[in-house]
Amino acid sequence: MLIKTYGSAVYGVEAITIAVEVDVNNQGKHYFIVGLPDNAIKESLERVESAIKSDQYYMPRTKLVVNLAPADIKKTGTAFDLPIAIGTLAATGQINEPERIGEYIIMGELGLDGIVKPIKGALPIAIQAERDGFKGLILPVANAKEAAMVNNIEVFGVGHLNEVIDFFKQKSILIPTTINTREAFLHAQSDYEIDFSEVKGQHNIKRALEIAAAGGHNAILIGPPGAGKTMLAKRLPTILPPLTLEEALETTKIHSVAGKLPEHSTLVSKRPFRNPHHTISDVALVGGGGNPQPGEISLAHNGVLFLDELPEFKRTVLEVMRQPMEERKVTISRAKIALDFPASFMLIASMNPCPCGFFNHPEKECTCPPGAVQKYLNKVSGPLLDRIDLHVEVTPVVFNELSSQNKSEKSEVIRQRVIKARELQANRYSNFSTIHANAQMNNKLLKEICKIDTVGQNLLKTAMEKLNLSARAYDRILKVSRTIADLSESENIKAEHLAEAIQYRSLDREGWSV
Repeated sequence: MLIKTYGSAVYGVEAITIAVEVDVNNQGKHYFIVGLPDNAIKESLERVESAIKSDQYYMPRTKLVVNLAPADIKKTGTAFDLPIAIGTLAATGQINEPERIGEYIIMGELGLDGIVKPIKGALPIAIQAERDGFKGLILPVANAKEAAMVNNIEVFGVGHLNEVIDFFKQKSILIPTTINTREAFLHAQSDYEIDFSEVKGQHNIKRALEIAAAGGHNAILIGPPGAGKTMLAKRLPTILPPLTLEEALETTKIHSVAGKLPEHSTLVSKRPFRNPHHTISDVALVGGGGNPQPGEISLAHNGVLFLDELPEFKRTVLEVMRQPMEERKVTISRAKIALDFPASFMLIASMNPCPCGFFNHPEKECTCPPGAVQKYLNKVSGPLLDRIDLHVEVTPVVFNELSSQNKSEKSEVIRQRVIKARELQANRYSNFSTIHANAQMNNKLLKEICKIDTVGQNLLKTAMEKLNLSARAYDRILKVSRTIADLSESENIKAEHLAEAIQYRSLDREGWSV
């Protein structure tokens, strides 16, 4: 007897509905799974048999063929255990509701005792199930809240195989999981545990990060060990505009596919902050692998990617980021499929000014040998540095500021200024689907939007000549000055805006060249 159940396979951040065809006949005594399954799926019949027997049902002792269609797409993972088990029971007449079974997407990994274990990608699976017109979705209870964020489809969370069997035999009912999407989203946007008000001193660094947040600019913090670079970078998400519901769903899909969502969670409601170690590989950072998975830059989508001690990262790792930073997506190509992972993130990097960390330190002397400073800085390539708008020098906090009882500005206050600046940019770029912030301006828009008067031109010319700024600094200064003008709600870029932007090009100055 031939029975069809339905599951789903995740490719990139999207899902494809898979028909799980189970056929039992008397022309042999072997089990087969076809349709390009990986090893985890090939082993599923062993798990299915043990799980079925634990519920006092039986596996056929005749020929059993499972086909995963479409058969030309590779299937991976253990989530097909549950639809294979239900299909097998229906094909052997132990469940007599084949038409009802076909109304649901069924997914879940089975333990040998019938326990249904969590899966990856529940949110994109639910989205695709709703698109394809299925009545409902049956999946592990740990993934139910995540999938229930999709409206217009019933989501049933189950903890054991016997719950699914009894549901299809109409011995019991399953209660659908319901979530008020907007209410859950707003509730989850709680306050951060860290705040800029906890940072003593460092007013110029806070200002630089505010500018970076307002314009979506990449930034690099340069300073000695213990100056507070990491502490400041970790607080950047607290001043970024809150995620929109659309951004939250998109971000959640990526984390769901990667298996990074906590159990029973619903949405990623705060902007991600990813901080990979400098020993990370190319694939782990950008994504890929035999079964392509999102990397750190995709997990940082709509948030911040922080690379601490930038020169310590392998050069090849840093170079593979250049294309995603420009296109804001990663394309992973394989023989039969090409997958796109979103990668629209802010890059915040930090580095010591030299191997010992004390080059240009106001009090301590640099102990590096001649040429070591330049060699250290050269670990960061010019093309990568071209994509970083702000170079910020971080100096150690003096004792008087550390011991001061004065209250610093809260993140919420800074965030409101950032939101206002982003709203101005949203209106400015409303006719451009791929441009949302000043950092994303192309050369054509730069000439139209970042016009400066004669005073500004003279100031910029003088700065470039006296500070020996490189040509690549010119466009970056204009973009940053446009953001500074937006923060001050100025329609035009003024000389003071340019003057402030010029000071954020430390690595372009003579003696800092990379």
